[in-house]
Amino acid sequence: MDYKNAGVDNEAGYKAVELMKEHIAGTMRKEVLTDIGGFSGAFSMEAFKTMEQPTLVSGTDGVGTKLKVAFEMDKHDTIGIDCVAMCVNDIACAGGEPLFFLDYIACGKNEPEKIARIVSGVAEGCKQSNAALIGGETAEMPGFYPVDEYDLAGFAVGIVDRKNMITGKTIAPGDVLVGIASSGIHSNGYSLVRKVFEMKRTSLERTYESLGGKSLGETLLTPTVIYVKALRSVKEGGVTIKGCSHITGGGFYENIPRMLHDGVRAQIQADSYPIPPIFDMLAKEGDIAKEMMYNTYNMGIGMLLAVDAADADKTVELVKQSGQQAYIIGEVVAGDKGVTLV
Repeated sequence: MDYKNAGVDNEAGYKAVELMKEHIAGTMRKEVLTDIGGFSGAFSMEAFKTMEQPTLVSGTDGVGTKLKVAFEMDKHDTIGIDCVAMCVNDIACAGGEPLFFLDYIACGKNEPEKIARIVSGVAEGCKQSNAALIGGETAEMPGFYPVDEYDLAGFAVGIVDRKNMITGKTIAPGDVLVGIASSGIHSNGYSLVRKVFEMKRTSLERTYESLGGKSLGETLLTPTVIYVKALRSVKEGGVTIKGCSHITGGGFYENIPRMLHDGVRAQIQADSYPIPPIFDMLAKEGDIAKEMMYNTYNMGIGMLLAVDAADADKTVELVKQSGQQAYIIGEVVAGDKGVTLV
């Protein structure tokens, strides 16, 4: 008896590392001091000494049960983008710039080519956010995960000068709410999605005119938008972002109040922007009430910014220049902390 007979193939692990190195190389930054394969990743902070109060911000998250769609479709090259997005968007939401990222993949059987495809998506997400992929772990756990399944999680660290942190403390009645469009469901609420739609490949491969001719599976696997570049564009354009909310699990009702302080309320005009058709399809097929949809999903808005009214139009234009779509979708009013949809 040996480790391989017990279900853990060290040789497959070595091969996976070699296959993923080409993807990782494209994420490197000059501050990275170590190569992939060591016991830890090192990142120099020398370049940030000029900040008055350099402050580290961090985020960690996983992809959740969206992975079940990837398993059924046997498509593994985009969910890594989701993993990175869920971490770096939280960092950007605080005003930070992502510096580096680490991933963790736990699987029932290490298939090097599949692991490399997963990491290719992680690397793409890192490129989009200018974060270096400086390390990670692939754990082969036979008997714990089915041989054809895995879990994926990540951890990111960013930096911001403390004076430039986005805290929401200065939000005031009259401020305008600018929503940046999502690409669809992103990476939250898939336990409900999987209850509504049949998770069989034949069903997932069916195309729908309402989904722009795309298949249901392709639509559900659309990667989460990474908003780092868009927020950087707004800040570099001279706009002060007073508050920022990453719309993830819990939708509007849970996430938007997280950027508010007592005495102010977000008033959202629900028909002020286009809602991706997958949400209408999901609501109809699952007989899901409107309030529950907004309490579970991003409903087409992945990031919400609170800015001074005088900066609203400029903010929309700066986001568009970054390659994303943005809309003025509401305003801040006096009242109990919370959200009102009108």
